[in-house]
Amino acid sequence: MIQTVIKRDGRIVGFNEEKIATAIRKAMLHTEAGEDMHLVAQITDRVAFRGESQMTVEAIQDMVELELMKSARKDVAQKYIAYRNQRRIARKAKTRDVFLEIINIKKNDVTRENANMNADTPAGMMMKFSSETTKPFVDDYLLEEEVLEAVNAGYLHIHDKDYYPTKSLTCVQHPLDKILTHGFSAGHGESRPAKRIETASILGCISLETAQNEMHGGQAIPAFDFYLAPYVRNSFIEEIKNLEELEGRNLEHLYQYELEDYLTAPLEGLEGDQRIVQHAVNRTVARVHQSMEAFIHNMNTIHSRGGNQLGFSSINYGTDTSAEGRCIIRELLGSTYRGVGNGETAIFPIQIWKKKRGVSYLPEDRNYDLYRLACKVSARRFFPNFLNLDATFNQNDAWNPNDPHRYEHEVATMGCRTRVFENRFGPKTSIGRGNLSFSTINIVRLAIECMDIPEGDERIARFFAKLDHLLEITARQLHERMEFQKTAYAKQFPLLMSSLWIGCEKLGANDTIASVINQGTLGIGFIGLAECLVALTGKHHGESEEAQQLGLRIVTYMRDRANQFSDQYQHNYSILATPAEGLSGKFTRNDRKTFGELKGITDREYYTNSNHVPVYYKCSARHKAEVEAPYHDLTRGGHIFYVEIDGDATHNPEVIMRVVDMMDKYNIGYGSVNHNRNRCMDCGYENAATEMETCPRCGSANIDKLQRITGYLVGTTDRWNKAKLAELNDRVTHNLEGTQACLPFSES
Repeated sequence: MIQTVIKRDGRIVGFNEEKIATAIRKAMLHTEAGEDMHLVAQITDRVAFRGESQMTVEAIQDMVELELMKSARKDVAQKYIAYRNQRRIARKAKTRDVFLEIINIKKNDVTRENANMNADTPAGMMMKFSSETTKPFVDDYLLEEEVLEAVNAGYLHIHDKDYYPTKSLTCVQHPLDKILTHGFSAGHGESRPAKRIETASILGCISLETAQNEMHGGQAIPAFDFYLAPYVRNSFIEEIKNLEELEGRNLEHLYQYELEDYLTAPLEGLEGDQRIVQHAVNRTVARVHQSMEAFIHNMNTIHSRGGNQLGFSSINYGTDTSAEGRCIIRELLGSTYRGVGNGETAIFPIQIWKKKRGVSYLPEDRNYDLYRLACKVSARRFFPNFLNLDATFNQNDAWNPNDPHRYEHEVATMGCRTRVFENRFGPKTSIGRGNLSFSTINIVRLAIECMDIPEGDERIARFFAKLDHLLEITARQLHERMEFQKTAYAKQFPLLMSSLWIGCEKLGANDTIASVINQGTLGIGFIGLAECLVALTGKHHGESEEAQQLGLRIVTYMRDRANQFSDQYQHNYSILATPAEGLSGKFTRNDRKTFGELKGITDREYYTNSNHVPVYYKCSARHKAEVEAPYHDLTRGGHIFYVEIDGDATHNPEVIMRVVDMMDKYNIGYGSVNHNRNRCMDCGYENAATEMETCPRCGSANIDKLQRITGYLVGTTDRWNKAKLAELNDRVTHNLEGTQACLPFSES
């Protein structure tokens, strides 16, 4: 009698005879004679009792075929066998067609799935070949049947499905202090601990780039300023020692000289220790600047993942008030403002300013001057984005302004929005943790299926019933993927599971990662709240208070169910405001094909990202903030607030401050400002014109049109898919009437 089943991914699970019965019934439904439940039960029992105690899925399916062939229902056997063969044939045909499109470097949704990857290069083509052949394997061998049906029917999308068999995790916030203090081994050679700022900067870059090859998502440093600050002092001491050697006297009393700030100044008129200290400061600042410049340059030129993609990197900073920390922040912002190479805007790392009252937000705060500088840099270079540590859900009771390690209790974000903070199984922190995997629900499709019911309570009740069922499937799929990830060995992730993930120090090379990855999160995402609400009520949440209340009710329900799943499966589930790139068009195309073109729902090339007000809806920035803000508390797996402005923001940095003020007023967790930025690649001329085909200075047509896609920057829209290009063309600006910065911006 069959007791356990060896699944296609190698896991052993309990035998469930109902799956056999379901498969036979489906085959019967495609025959003229229809169902025969007596035969279904008979064959199911025979297979269950005649099988060995432990069997593979394929062996069980072979037994079912034999039993059907021996029965009177040869027609059912033919349908059952045909279905299995059709799956194989369809898979091969699809793979062939996709390969030809990759070979011929066609611009389509396969080759333009990720705008940060150049799929036209040999390395990029190899990665796409691998990706497109791996996905069918996942469908056939790693997904439960109900999950696969939800995916194929367009209800569910499993992100990074091509990485599923690798057992890799999505992302992690690097505890860079461990790397800098102890060094690390990434499997080939070892890196020694850092002693000076130049080495610390390089190790930060290497840590991000190395981990990028071990994971399918992004990399982040949660406290860039705090981690690098000690090496500013080390470099200052080194400069003092150089002067010791030059002057032939002991200057040890100056090693820990208390500095208010690291600001360069002329040496004229200075004497004695004061002159020596200023000289050391000048030299140290120059070294810090070069180190920050090198860090940014490396993150924009060193490719990972087989050499076809820049590391998807982020750094958080802004709350270190020490002289050394401020030096790191100031020189990082200065290097960012000047640009890389010939003055281009740096695409990576995504920079995130951690705003907090008492630290940087008001004029009396220690880092207020750096906050103003951050706004000035963002107005020209798009980054930094702004993370609101004062939002109620971003606070931590353990945070203390006098604690030198207070950054451990500060939330940090990564990539375009991923947030990891709450934790049922360890400390409430972002450090050494990340997302394990996430999947996105097509709530628009669920709503469209309810449109045959008249508007009212019955339609809404039907929607929530469908949503609940799909949430159950999604939570189970994420649990199954995590159980699969748990079987990986620590040695498969040389850096991640030796130096980065919280608790990894307990693991030996041949230990599985099962005991530590529960510190991570599982994300249940959603897309198209606006279109979902139009299907249910006739209007989206930006134009109707009734729709807004229903939207909040839907996402609140998802949040509550995620909490229940956390209890049920004992994992950290969270709701994610999905940053859909390729997915935004995929869901829409499928739904339009099934339901036709529905006004305000499927009549565009894309669904609106997560809970955003549609990009084409004209409203003020304040209204957009009022509508979107409540969703940030509900989507603790990640969220972002955008404001689109026109004009040249470089001449009006105050606009950035006004947006950050709105974030503070409306309890928004994370946000940024979008604006136009064109640059002539030949002469360096820049402007903010909506359209710039040729350079007004030199006449060149070699124009870099910088845009933000789903949170990260892309220097060319040639790599965007059709859906995101359509969304870009639909974007409207948001006026800032009724908003005002806490204080006017000043260059002083």
